[in-house]
Amino acid sequence: MRYDYLIVGGGMVADNAARGIRENDKNGTIGIFSADSDEPYARPALSKKLWTDKDFGRDEVPLNTASDTGAEIHTTTRVQSIDRENRTVTTESEDTFGYGELLLATGGAPVQLDVAASPRVIYFRTFADYRALREQASTAGHIVVVGGGYIGTEIASALALNGVKVTLVTSDPHVGSHMFPESLALSFDKGFTDHGVTVRRGVKVTSGAEASARVQLQLDDGSSVEADAIVFGLGVRPNVGLAESAGLKLDDGIVVDEFLRTEDPHVYAAGDVANYPDAILGRRRVEHVDNATEMGKAVGRIMAGGTDPYTYTPYFYSDVFDDGYQAVGTVSTTLRTVEDWKDEPKEGVVYYVDDADAVKGVLMWNVWEGLDEAKELIAKAAPPPV
Repeated sequence: MRYDYLIVGGGMVADNAARGIRENDKNGTIGIFSADSDEPYARPALSKKLWTDKDFGRDEVPLNTASDTGAEIHTTTRVQSIDRENRTVTTESEDTFGYGELLLATGGAPVQLDVAASPRVIYFRTFADYRALREQASTAGHIVVVGGGYIGTEIASALALNGVKVTLVTSDPHVGSHMFPESLALSFDKGFTDHGVTVRRGVKVTSGAEASARVQLQLDDGSSVEADAIVFGLGVRPNVGLAESAGLKLDDGIVVDEFLRTEDPHVYAAGDVANYPDAILGRRRVEHVDNATEMGKAVGRIMAGGTDPYTYTPYFYSDVFDDGYQAVGTVSTTLRTVEDWKDEPKEGVVYYVDDADAVKGVLMWNVWEGLDEAKELIAKAAPPPV
């Protein structure tokens, strides 16, 4: 069997790539091979709207890729090898499929510790993980969330807002202090305690074990924490094994050019797994939904004959309790921060600048406009506005 366009990976990149293909090619065959048990769905809803919006149901999570684009979707199907010379892929069940153009949208896998996944130990990533956590949230008296980044803070907030007793474990001295200046991190941290979350600060998990329907974690300060369930949100690592075995160039992901093409003219990569040359920020790999959406559409159009490079610079966003933010560029307290508050710490902008006083990142806290201006500041290597 052969597809004109074969996509490995079944996330939001795959959905948008199929839609991008259809903009330029109405009839070409599209195959999507996904290790996930669900067809493409809106991933941000798993840690946001499904917990916070009572009018948003599970039936709104699927993206309807097959019905909208005519793509054939193979779920629970892993591709184990690529034969670039013959332009075929082989699945774990040893079925072989040909392709005209191949897109690697393999995404990332959750960072795991030496604690085996189980119904009570969830490395949060998929729709199935959401369903498992919902089941635990309906019965568990206490859930521990490990990780003070995007997923960890969103999940801890979601659980607390749904009446679950939560402990959040973070290696930061205050929740979010790897991203936010001290005054904002202190306020962000206080938001968790104000909502009844117990925060264990400045510690990491060293080991864990399940026993008698409980899970116990050992922390590096010598203490331990026990709960009915554990959720890990420690980030992801790009799934590059397939690309590596196919001999494609890697460097913190699969290296692609401005047309999202690898060294092989018939093999592309996009989304969490792609290391691409951002027109403003320089070469990087981005793990956020805005990039998955825009890059997916762009690579689909290119695969189907489009000639426009990918020049979009993505942003990212998060919602936690009553606060939300959007940001672009490098948002890290390894850079110097310049704060501009309208109402501290509720509404304002934080600029992240290098030693030359050039803006490298912009954080907009409860501010929902100004992204274009922020990108322009970074593009010009301008100082923060007075």
